[in-house]
Amino acid sequence: MIKRTLLFASPCYLGIKNGQVRFNPRDPDQEERIVPLEDVGYVVLENPAITISIQLIEKLNDNGVAVIFCDGNHMPAAMLQSFAGNQTHAETLRYQIESSSPLKKNLWKRIVQQKITNQALLLKLRDTAGYQALLRMAKDVKSDDADNREGTAARRYWQMLIEDPNFKREREGCSPNQYLNYGYAILRAATARALVSSGLYCALGVHHRNRYNPFALADDVMEPYRPYVDRAVCELLDAGAVGEELTPDSKQGLLKILTTDTHIDGKRRPLTVALTTTTASLTRCFANNRIEILLPELK
Repeated sequence: MIKRTLLFASPCYLGIKNGQVRFNPRDPDQEERIVPLEDVGYVVLENPAITISIQLIEKLNDNGVAVIFCDGNHMPAAMLQSFAGNQTHAETLRYQIESSSPLKKNLWKRIVQQKITNQALLLKLRDTAGYQALLRMAKDVKSDDADNREGTAARRYWQMLIEDPNFKREREGCSPNQYLNYGYAILRAATARALVSSGLYCALGVHHRNRYNPFALADDVMEPYRPYVDRAVCELLDAGAVGEELTPDSKQGLLKILTTDTHIDGKRRPLTVALTTTTASLTRCFANNRIEILLPELK
């Protein structure tokens, strides 16, 4: 079942009514709304004047709903995630902690290969010449990406994807960087949710290692999914819907990434379901000490 993503950007009260999510706006011109709790997968809270009841938080947690909190710049900054993500959490965590260095290095190789492949496929879908160079580069990735093919491919990729000679992919860079940042933040939260549901610990990465990063594994796993965000941003650019600031409509468009069609393991699935397929396969990798991770192919 495809879960809905609810974005709340204006002052309101959120609570429970008859076991359902109740939206009660502060604006008298807006009407109260009720959303079935079982339909919700993500809740994005963007306004500091939003009040949410503890009872609703408890119900959202019980139903595995990820609650995403935005900062003063309206960018996703934190997430509420249930501790009880998986019944075999302790066993899975032991496999994850005890996983060998060769296994993790080869997992990162596969992740980088698929990321570069998906970048090339996006360029091909957009009729951009030069995508073949990235496909060749993907085949040359070594264990742990020792030659940093990921970085080399990224420089070529952004030059070809964004038709602006002044564009540089930087967190604080010019537009459309802020659109990419927003999409990646949503993707990161969805990846963390899928990892926890598979019993994995997000702070223990395969490649990313930073004592201050609680989502290192999410940063690893989301890499092959980034081109889906890139495609959505390109579509906004094509429609002339990209400005200096994110609008409510553009945010809604980026949130649709979570339900976009994704091809994985020979099947077409919504992105959130594909993420769960990937994280479940990663759990098997740790348990069996084998490279059998399932990753998406952009089509």
